[in-house]
Amino acid sequence: MKTCLVVDDSKVIRKVARHILETLDFEVAEAGDGRDALTQCEASVPDVVLLDWNMPVMNGIECLRRLREEFAGRALKVLMCTTEAEFSRILEAMQAGADEYIMKPFTADIVQGKLAGAGAL
Repeated sequence: MKTCLVVDDSKVIRKVARHILETLDFEVAEAGDGRDALTQCEASVPDVVLLDWNMPVMNGIECLRRLREEFAGRALKVLMCTTEAEFSRILEAMQAGADEYIMKPFTADIVQGKLAGAGAL
């Protein structure tokens, strides 16, 4: 079974994402900020990280950069999932190593399509 770490400071978003991912046969773990996400990835690297941008402690873009540095060469897929809609933000995330970019609010079809586009399904 594939694994996904959902990283978001909103419990509601984590719950919604968990439900969608579990229907797609992912085993799901959760983190409330980027630092917690890095700690969990060091213990067990997931197949996919669904990563919010705006979080306390460590934001998503910093977490993304650290993930790419610390787990270079691993088949880890990172999908930014955020309200940041400006083209410059999308470009920044993609240049930092995001495999896909999901805008909030999202639907199950969008998540499934983005996972497929990233090669994670």
